[in-house]
Amino acid sequence: MTKTIKEIAFVVTLGTLLSKFGGMARQLVIAGAFGISAAYDAYNYAYIIPGFFLVLLGGINGPLHNSMVTLLADKNKFDSRLFLSSINNILALILLILSLFIFFSSDLIINLVGPSLLPEIKEIASSQLKIMSPIIFLSGLIGIGFGSLNAKKEFFIPSISPLISSLIIIISISIFWTNKGNDIDLYELNLRGGIILAKATFIGALSQYLIQIPFLIKKGIFAINFSIKTKYSELKRALRMIAPASFSSGMIQINVFTDLFFASKIVGAAAALSYANFLVQAPLGIVSNSILIPLLPVFVSLRSRENHSKLIKKIHQGLILSTSSMVFLGSIFISLSTPIVILIYERGSFNQNAVNVVSQLLIAYGIGMPFYLFRDLLVRVFYGIEDAKTPFRISIIAILLNLFFDWFLIGGSSPWGDLSPLNFGVNGLVFSTTFVNLFACIILLFKLNNKLENLLLSKILSQNLRIILIGFISGITSFFIFKIIYLPYSFINLLLRIIISSGISLVIFYCFAIILKIDDIDSLNKFLKEKFISL
Repeated sequence: MTKTIKEIAFVVTLGTLLSKFGGMARQLVIAGAFGISAAYDAYNYAYIIPGFFLVLLGGINGPLHNSMVTLLADKNKFDSRLFLSSINNILALILLILSLFIFFSSDLIINLVGPSLLPEIKEIASSQLKIMSPIIFLSGLIGIGFGSLNAKKEFFIPSISPLISSLIIIISISIFWTNKGNDIDLYELNLRGGIILAKATFIGALSQYLIQIPFLIKKGIFAINFSIKTKYSELKRALRMIAPASFSSGMIQINVFTDLFFASKIVGAAAALSYANFLVQAPLGIVSNSILIPLLPVFVSLRSRENHSKLIKKIHQGLILSTSSMVFLGSIFISLSTPIVILIYERGSFNQNAVNVVSQLLIAYGIGMPFYLFRDLLVRVFYGIEDAKTPFRISIIAILLNLFFDWFLIGGSSPWGDLSPLNFGVNGLVFSTTFVNLFACIILLFKLNNKLENLLLSKILSQNLRIILIGFISGITSFFIFKIIYLPYSFINLLLRIIISSGISLVIFYCFAIILKIDDIDSLNKFLKEKFISL
């Protein structure tokens, strides 16, 4: 029986929710054990390249995943198995060489990504990078496997796989935290903790690959074959999709690289960025997977059937849903940044100074949330119509812009002194990424308008401006309601204040969306009523 978009969205959302809760628990344990310390600061530099490949190639909604969904959609089991085996062999060879290079060049790479780091942090990061370098090799296998499972209508296992990785890290760091003691040298403590964290990360990535094998066998598309039997035209088509898509989707990860490069001169900046970024990525990932994963096969199907009017309708629906969800969440993060950071992180080694730094970063991230998902959805639309070149070209420009604005917004340091009048500190790195995503959204939208007739660009812009206005109103509402509610300080009471103020803000957001006639609000209301009645 064919699954509907709603059923797929439910399965993906459930799996993603479980994974995100596991990810949150992982971050809580890391924050309590390390805070903004040398061990976790070093880890963020060591993980940047393995993490780049794991997110880019192995991640759900990554280019390899999306390309597999597109390329396998019309293939039977036999052709799928031959195609997957060939792609696996090509990527595995390339990524194995890269893994070995990273392993033997770890000192050089850490010096490149974090030139201003303290020597002890560089040493810890280099050791961690050696341990995590095989993740680069595993990333391609993970991405191909999960994309293949999605193409064959298996959505739950790919969505829940990050939970396994999180559980391994939680167990490892919890054991370290409870047994670290107080009489050990600080450097030795950071080194030992950093090594444990790196080993747990590697084992977690390995587990994500191993868990998919039984399901690939069940679908009849798993095979170990060291030859390349796929037609050259098929491989050419695949590489034409994967190569530019990887680069364009990797824009965010490449921007992270440049952010950390400039952040290396600010002690604890990398750790603070990681904590704030996780708070944003957790809900963003849930919403992103719930919207993008079900819609991508639909874009492909409607394009192949040349059902133009339905394709335009689905694009509009996806854009409005992504903007509405991100604007609301962004307004909550901006208005309640400090209470949220205190609730999630303030314990163990995570002190008041860390709360202040991460809270300010959360505000900066909240401002940029709508542009991140909007850009991501537009890129998927281009994938769906088999145009990976346009996002690729725009990404090149965006990366260069991010490099410039990272430098400009943190003072524009040079041998001749600071050349920029603006210095927002570590917040400037986040503002830079926000501006770049906004730029990419505008260009992608205009390019899509040129490719597709009757896209109704003016309607999209009008709707999104109204949503931003509604988000501003709902954010102010949540801020003042939180201030008005007084309860004696405790974890539960703080949680209640955040829930109440956010809940009322959501009602305000919803009511104004109806008043200002935002598309798909009425259909969403009907869907929720149907689900409520069915219960």
